Amino acid sequence: MLLHGIFPPITTPFYPDGKLYHKKLEHNVERYSKTPVAGIVVLGSTGEAILLSDEERREVLKTARTATAPHKVLVAGTGIESATETLRLTEYAAELGYDVAMVRTPHYYKRQMQPANLLAFYRFVADRSPLPVIIYNFPQATGYDIPAELVIELAEHPNLIGIKESSGDVEKVRRMVDGTRHIKRNATVTETFEAVTPRMLKAFSAGNGELVSIGVEAGRPRPVQSSSSAVSVLGGMKTRQKEVGFQVLVGAAQKLGPSLQAGAVGAILAFADAAPTACYEIYAAWKEGDEELARLKQLRIAKAAERLVGELGISGLKYALDLNGYYGGPVRLPLLPITADVKAEIEQLMADIRN
Repeated sequence: MLLHGIFPPITTPFYPDGKLYHKKLEHNVERYSKTPVAGIVVLGSTGEAILLSDEERREVLKTARTATAPHKVLVAGTGIESATETLRLTEYAAELGYDVAMVRTPHYYKRQMQPANLLAFYRFVADRSPLPVIIYNFPQATGYDIPAELVIELAEHPNLIGIKESSGDVEKVRRMVDGTRHIKRNATVTETFEAVTPRMLKAFSAGNGELVSIGVEAGRPRPVQSSSSAVSVLGGMKTRQKEVGFQVLVGAAQKLGPSLQAGAVGAILAFADAAPTACYEIYAAWKEGDEELARLKQLRIAKAAERLVGELGISGLKYALDLNGYYGGPVRLPLLPITADVKAEIEQLMADIRN
């Protein structure tokens, strides 16, 4: 499964009374589907997943799945402290048609989170998961930072395909990349090296117009060149194979450029919820080898990303969504709304970061 590019870990919209606001969730997902992001992450930390009931998590997964365009990779945050409950939610996400499961590190019993515990937890889930799994490390929230050496050991499991590393530690990213270079895996991609998933193939074979950009040129289907050694036809779609190995994605927008230089292949960025295109431009410039442009694009968002995500948190981020045409709305207790002064500060920070 190809996980290259930018993924927004979307927020969960609520009515003022705290109930799920499904129409606004659909609205946001439909808008993200029209941006250049590679995919969408549902029920990450930014989605306030830990504040939702099990029934609400399932409702959010279902609504987001229905609203997402078929050419975007869909990642479900399914991590719960219990391995059994994690697997149960992962299986539900698979039933809905999600492409990948993102499983955060268990952390409540911190003294017991020794290497043997984490190895057993992730191997239990990965052995049984119907979806490929990525590890999710967010020590700022969990208080537990999974060591690079442990990630490198877990990377040997064939169903653990990557990690979202949100510590902001670029050197750790480099160590994980260097320590997993020996892992050779292939992913099915389109002719233009975009991700292909079983859900996409199903939509394509059904003639879904959303996939018209794949295998179509100037409004006309390209003839199938089945004789090409590099291209094969899968479910009616022309595909090829790309070596991807163990894929490291990062979660700190203010360090995206340096992380990509260190070997990361993409990012799951809370700041991309409010500014998906601005984040994508950093990735695109790096991909094109334009280091100076990537640096300038990085500088453009660095202050806003650090303040909004690193300090103000979800309340501030949701207000930034409101400014950029998405629905942010209220947060759930114990999170609190921001003040008028903070709103004015966010307006200044986001003045030059529009989508």
